[in-house]
Amino acid sequence: MTRVRVALLSDTHSVLDARIQHLVTHCDLAVHSGDIGGIAILAQLQPRLGRVLAVFGNNDIASKWPEPDRRLLVHLPEWFELALPGGKLMAIHGHQTTARERHRLLRARFPQARAIVYGHSHRLALDTTSVPWVLNPGAAGRIRTHGGPSCMVLTATPTAWQIETYRYAPSPLNPHLSHYASVISSC
Repeated sequence: MTRVRVALLSDTHSVLDARIQHLVTHCDLAVHSGDIGGIAILAQLQPRLGRVLAVFGNNDIASKWPEPDRRLLVHLPEWFELALPGGKLMAIHGHQTTARERHRLLRARFPQARAIVYGHSHRLALDTTSVPWVLNPGAAGRIRTHGGPSCMVLTATPTAWQIETYRYAPSPLNPHLSHYASVISSC
């Protein structure tokens, strides 16, 4: 494929916002960067190509997952690399680094990436000051959303990557309204 749309989300903690779930259906792939809360969350993600990739977070442990899902925890990696048109996307939860140095440490750990997506802080962050970009889609559930559930969509082509950020109101009457989106483009 020469153009791929990837939904980036994190920190659902067993609840996926319905608006983010709907947005994922308009993407080719979905990447969950940890603190999932159970396999049901990954099953709710239905990107066009049907491919959902995820890493474990510090809360993705047996005692916090439903009993039937616990055996699947061993299949979640700490991090992964996804080849996309124009570069590599790395995914990790981010609890392995200190908050103060997180972006610097992630860039040092994955210098071959074009972008790194992480979670853990529940705070939407878009750091495109240097390559690799460091992206935190915020919390896609209900816990500590810092202004409402959020996610990102990465559009990758061989020549350019673009990030769209989405933040939804915490409790809108109409789930298809009340969102904010910004677009950042770079080479």
